[in-house]
Amino acid sequence: MHKIFICDDEPEILHYLDKLLRASGYAVETFTSGAALLERLKKPVVADIILQDVRMPDMDGLQVLKQTRKRHPEMPVVIMTAHGTIDDAVHAIKLGAYDYITKPFPKEKLLGMLERILDYRRLATENRQLREELHRSSVSSDAIIFRSDAFREVYDLTLQVAESDANILVMGESGTGKELIAGALHHNSPRRDKPFISLNCAALSDTLLESQLFGHVRGAFTGAVINQKGLLEEADGGTLFLDEIGDVSPAVQAKLLRVTQEKDFIVLGSTRTRKVDVRFVAATNKDLMAEVQAGRFREDLYYRLNVISISLPPLRERRDDIEPLAMHFLDICTRRMKKDVRGIDQDALQTLTQYDWPGNVRELENVIERSVILARGTTITASLLPLGGRRDLPAAAASAGTLAALDEVERQHIENVLRETSFHKSRTAEILGISRKTLDRKIAEFGLGENRT
Repeated sequence: MHKIFICDDEPEILHYLDKLLRASGYAVETFTSGAALLERLKKPVVADIILQDVRMPDMDGLQVLKQTRKRHPEMPVVIMTAHGTIDDAVHAIKLGAYDYITKPFPKEKLLGMLERILDYRRLATENRQLREELHRSSVSSDAIIFRSDAFREVYDLTLQVAESDANILVMGESGTGKELIAGALHHNSPRRDKPFISLNCAALSDTLLESQLFGHVRGAFTGAVINQKGLLEEADGGTLFLDEIGDVSPAVQAKLLRVTQEKDFIVLGSTRTRKVDVRFVAATNKDLMAEVQAGRFREDLYYRLNVISISLPPLRERRDDIEPLAMHFLDICTRRMKKDVRGIDQDALQTLTQYDWPGNVRELENVIERSVILARGTTITASLLPLGGRRDLPAAAASAGTLAALDEVERQHIENVLRETSFHKSRTAEILGISRKTLDRKIAEFGLGENRT
């Protein structure tokens, strides 16, 4: 039931509107003064619309409107006015009133206006929820899937600290989902409408890492032929995720320290200081305190980045999550590959659950993808899982109970993928993670034939 607040100093108007709106299915609260209305608005608001007179003896109605808009900017306020005060009503619209209606007003006109306002609010709410859902889904194509209490604690902490502006250090083994947590921190923060930018610090040399972070001007170093904006500027107002922060050199650490302290930096090759507003989320699979004690990581930067720390448990410590994660990856892979693989049998699930997963969630995803590629029926069976003593060994070689030569393992794996893709070479190369040219060379080398395009 929608609720309407009515504020008017005329008892007859209040009685008429209260009776009319209750008969029309609304809940109603009435107020005889602006002060009473403002006092009520200090409490949790349950009104959907406010009907307010523009002229009241205790307070100017426009001042009441200003206070209402200040406290509850999304609350629709309809101004009630007499014919002689239309100018006040126009002024109220400029101050943020949703609309106005003149006394005496036909009940059909009032009820129609209320319905339109409620429809507008419903659409606005749905749009906001849709935007929030898009923000959540844009963290990754993979949702944060869990069932275990161990990861529930991590996720609850993530949501709790997301609203703050503190820098976060995310720690955990490789493949535990540190970037997913970083994305969740951003997309549940006040910075959600600004950029979320990720950088793998271990993948770049010092010069390239500095260039990527801070940008450079033309001629700053060999090969710098144009000006380039750095990721710090790209992430201004948003979040910068620095993965593998433990691999950053001391020289780059010193420059990062300045940014975290002073919120400014100097572009490579320039002398001009640039201000930036960035929240840092850093991640590492190293023991950074041990790195600090060994002199490989700056202690002051460590404490700047580690305002709040989030430690991700390895998959072997959250075995309750293995089944829902496996089913999630199965759904993703079957959709992408357009294969009719509908489930994982109990023996396979038991095998997955008992395995220790040194590669964590990333390894689980790769195992499910491989199993979908090699599956010939609608169910993934234990024989398809490259775990334990059969890790990465094609099923044919494993079932023979012998150790195959590396070339034979490679030949069988390429042949299996070719058959699963109906010898579609481009798709096969994509699945194998090699170029089409390399695949052609392997096909010729292993005598697999040129059966398809």
